[in-house]
Amino acid sequence: MRFALVLVSSLLLTPVAMHQGDSTRRSTSDTGQQSPRAAARGTGRARGSDSGATRPARPRTAEELRIARRDSILDALWPVKGPDPLPGAILPEKRIVAYYGNPLSTRMGVLGEYPSDQMLRMLDAEVAAWEKADPSTPVVPALHLIAVVAQGSPGRDGKYRLRMADTLIERVATWAATRNALVFLDVQVGLSTLQAELPRLAGFLARPNFHLGIDPEFAMGNGGLPGKRIGTYDARDINYASEFLQGLVLNHKLPPKVLVVHRFTQRGVTNYQNIRLRPEVQVVMHMDGFGAPWLKRNTFRQYVKAEPVQFVGWKQFYKAKNDNPRTPIAEIVALNPKVLYIQYQ
Repeated sequence: MRFALVLVSSLLLTPVAMHQGDSTRRSTSDTGQQSPRAAARGTGRARGSDSGATRPARPRTAEELRIARRDSILDALWPVKGPDPLPGAILPEKRIVAYYGNPLSTRMGVLGEYPSDQMLRMLDAEVAAWEKADPSTPVVPALHLIAVVAQGSPGRDGKYRLRMADTLIERVATWAATRNALVFLDVQVGLSTLQAELPRLAGFLARPNFHLGIDPEFAMGNGGLPGKRIGTYDARDINYASEFLQGLVLNHKLPPKVLVVHRFTQRGVTNYQNIRLRPEVQVVMHMDGFGAPWLKRNTFRQYVKAEPVQFVGWKQFYKAKNDNPRTPIAEIVALNPKVLYIQYQ
């Protein structure tokens, strides 16, 4: 299947197969052809922390030289001129390393695949690996919970999404507290809207260590159903989420919030140039694709670097069918713009 889609039966989240049995999501190469990206957002057994090793140097091919020339043009777009960081802002002085998923599913991400103690120890190892690779940038751990999950069936209200119980969010918050970690609440709206889903989460998002993620893939405002079509967000949707967070920051006198926007296709985010930057909200455009390191760099270049917003993120998969090999930390550290949000699935 191309999409991370789940049905809920009792308390079990299980993936829903896409038509034609395709088990891939899409990422994009330099030729413009599409290639795999994470489908079920599942993770496999971890094989230790990412290696910082890089391949031996070799002469660059003509294609690599062409890419380098294009990169030099895109480099001029960065860093983005935005509001100066307010006191308490996480970015750009720190890097966030997050574990993603849902405790009710072993196939939606590392957050639910392992017992909590083991999962947290794995997160500790990744944090240490990033600190070693880039000692100049302190690392903040995070747990990124899918709090509104897109569904393959309409549900009672016909919105094709399931809201997680407050008790589940509190469980993840308890885990985070053991590591002084951040908590991200991720929203897959289906046929609902951010306007309908975010107010319900306001009590959690008003906590200083809670932040927000929004997933255009499952936002079906332009038609279609989750699992049948890739969704999209426009700048106006992202601006609504940002304004919502800004209101919480101002009303509760909080440090700035981080807003993560997942992206792996051109149409996943439209009118990026109209996204409004606010001092109270730090926007991360997160490269959410899977594949070989060269393929992920191309996705990063085309959909994140070439369409600058503010800060950038990168997805790492443990499952070999998604990232084989996983991109070495040293290669991610070397990217421009600097990757400040890392998500493991």
